[in-house]
Amino acid sequence: MKISLVTISFNQAAFLERALRSVVEQDYHDKEYIVVDPGSTDGSREIIERYRSRIDKIIFEPDNGAAEGLNKGFAHTTGEVLGFLNSDDVLLPGALGSAAEYLDKHPDVDVVSGHSIIVDADDNRIRASHSDRFSFLLYAYGEAVLMQASTFFRRRAFEISGGFNAGNRSNWDGELFLDMALSGAKFALVNDFWSEYRVHQQSITGSRKLQAAYALHRKRMFEKIMHRQERMMDRVTALLLRAVKHARNPRGLRERILHGPVSGRYQ
Repeated sequence: MKISLVTISFNQAAFLERALRSVVEQDYHDKEYIVVDPGSTDGSREIIERYRSRIDKIIFEPDNGAAEGLNKGFAHTTGEVLGFLNSDDVLLPGALGSAAEYLDKHPDVDVVSGHSIIVDADDNRIRASHSDRFSFLLYAYGEAVLMQASTFFRRRAFEISGGFNAGNRSNWDGELFLDMALSGAKFALVNDFWSEYRVHQQSITGSRKLQAAYALHRKRMFEKIMHRQERMMDRVTALLLRAVKHARNPRGLRERILHGPVSGRYQ
């Protein structure tokens, strides 16, 4: 079972080599790696060149945002299973083999997610972050989160969904997962840690610099699922569903209480 992984890189030289090594050093034999860089000027391209012999395809051309760049990368993939890793994140050893083993044993599953370790710019552990079981209702209210770097999906699910929405500049991964679900994909959750998710002062999550865009995204996802606009009573429903989320994932609640939230950590 070939797994194709795509990394989109733009001016993150401080973290890029750690991301590249975490993929090329995976012990899974049947993997394919595509790296996309639309025009970094901080030395990232020189780092990528050092790994050219271990990368299957390098795309150095401009794009109109990360989602479009990822679509370009996935257009060159040939694997049955796909995934993508941001240039500041890291795949944990054995992640690809574990994901492939699960999907091989569960041919009816289209999308499988594991969990992530949240780390800072210097690789210090902040806390664990757990993917949630997917449900349309929880997703509509922002209470079902899949750790992107620990999520792998079959090519058929990606192709049927239409790929990434190139106009989404804040949560292209979340919209892709929803579009796959709306296209009939079956989701599963594995109780294993497959990646390190990095938050730092320049990251979208750590800085919340796209918070306004995220609010619009969440509103649009709600309407996409519920086929209506949010109402006043939805605030009550959201609180109830948050309680359901925490009841289903007490480990995640414990991590949040002990170590604080991930989003906005460096505001």
